[in-house]
Amino acid sequence: MFKTLKNALKTPDVRKKLMYTLILIVVFRLGCYITVPGVNSFQLAEAFSGQGIGSLIDLISGGAFSRLSIFAMSISPYITASIVIQLLAMVIPALERLTKEGGEEGRSKINRYTKMLTVVLALVEGLGIYLSYKNSGIFINSEFITGVTVVISLMAGTAILMWLGDQITNKGIGNGISVIIFVGIIAGLPSAVTKIWDLIFTAVGFSTTGLLTAIGIIIGAIVLVAGVVFVQQAERRVPVQYSKRVVGRKMVGAQNTHIPLKLVMAGVMPVIFASSFMTFPAMIIQMFISDIATKTGFWATIYKFSIATSSSGVPVGYSIANAIVYLLLIVGFTYFYTYATFNPAEVSNNIKKNGGFIPGIRAGKPTTEYLSSIISKLTLFGGIFLSVIAIIPMLLRFTTLNLAFGGTSILIVVGVALETVQQLESQLVMRHYKGFLE
Repeated sequence: MFKTLKNALKTPDVRKKLMYTLILIVVFRLGCYITVPGVNSFQLAEAFSGQGIGSLIDLISGGAFSRLSIFAMSISPYITASIVIQLLAMVIPALERLTKEGGEEGRSKINRYTKMLTVVLALVEGLGIYLSYKNSGIFINSEFITGVTVVISLMAGTAILMWLGDQITNKGIGNGISVIIFVGIIAGLPSAVTKIWDLIFTAVGFSTTGLLTAIGIIIGAIVLVAGVVFVQQAERRVPVQYSKRVVGRKMVGAQNTHIPLKLVMAGVMPVIFASSFMTFPAMIIQMFISDIATKTGFWATIYKFSIATSSSGVPVGYSIANAIVYLLLIVGFTYFYTYATFNPAEVSNNIKKNGGFIPGIRAGKPTTEYLSSIISKLTLFGGIFLSVIAIIPMLLRFTTLNLAFGGTSILIVVGVALETVQQLESQLVMRHYKGFLE
């Protein structure tokens, strides 16, 4: 990795992309400290105590939510919009055609629809945040113009983040949206280090128990990262043989190759999708019912169930039910995202058209069924793996530990880091390809 980074800094084009990406990251971090107009800063710490729906958004926004900055909503409306568009593509034929057959123009239209829906969802989420904390004293006044200013500022912040993400994707290194989420989570690293330090050196002095706990946490994190890297990089290679065929006036010889199928083809997206899907109801409920956390009834139950993932003040029963639904959603989104990006029938047809076959499997429908069987098994393993990693923060609720980093955070950080490094290596390969004359 360090060798890759060293080579990247030596390559002018790649170095410019890296510097451009770093500049936009700095812009993002600066924006996290710009508070929206009309906020009483002295009341923020009391109102945003890290409980409830805010803690999850605060995690991916790099603390912007607890400061109620212009980037308080982070990129969560865009993530939700992506989920909705992909779900609609399964039931609306026109969207499905754009997704599968539209090519570059189709992807451009889908991206435009996603951004339009993001603006709508940002309006809804911004209203939810304002109405939820309207009576908490964090706003200088409760006039209509204050609410309009706050909501527009939050919407503008999300729009800016979408633009930053597009710029990083097109002119920088890595997937822009993933990089923004990555940077937001990494911003909590100093807080995690401070908490581990406080375990060792308490108010009364050095703690041997705290030292052992800290060592256990560090070893556990290393093992977790190693496991995530191993699973993310592991792949099942399906052998494919191509017979001799005539291409133009030339006879192309037989060749052996393989189809690389990763264990977790969906990456970290199912976890992000499931988290957004679980917490969105709480955001909507907050818009219409003030002080919902202190009330009882059907909507209060739905609210507590929705925030049980990210709040330590919710009864255990809600957490158990929330965990079960959360895990099922992760597995479901893993299947959905995998089959949305990999079509066994399409791959089978491409192999057949090019005169290839999988050894021992007939071309056509048997190949499709064989690939579908492999994908189904890999996806099941991937969904269970993602679920186990994501459940770790919930298990920590039953201990006295309250770390800034959980399994989901590590999964996202490692996944984005690997993806970015791979893209960086591919950029270097394109610029340092050695031809046969060298």
